[in-house]
Amino acid sequence: MDLFKLKKIGLFAGGVLFGTAGVKILGSEDAKKFYINCVAAGLRAKDCVMTTATNIQENAEDILAEAKEINEKRSKEVFEDECAKAEEKAESFSEEPAAQE
Repeated sequence: MDLFKLKKIGLFAGGVLFGTAGVKILGSEDAKKFYINCVAAGLRAKDCVMTTATNIQENAEDILAEAKEINEKRSKEVFEDECAKAEEKAESFSEEPAAQE
């Protein structure tokens, strides 16, 4: 038999051995406890992220509401200023013909 063929057979046997041992290790009680703890940590992290996201969303809604309120006040002030200017123009137009007569 060739040395190359023996090497292939040895690698195959080693792979089967490590695969079998790996399955046993991954299926052990200690490994299951490790998996459970990892999943629990992931769930805690998810809860933390969701809480933070909710707080950010609430703050963004408050900011949006205040910005809309500011814009409403500003547009009301601009409208009042424009009305006052229009009244002044109307008064100046009504005074001009009387001054010419």
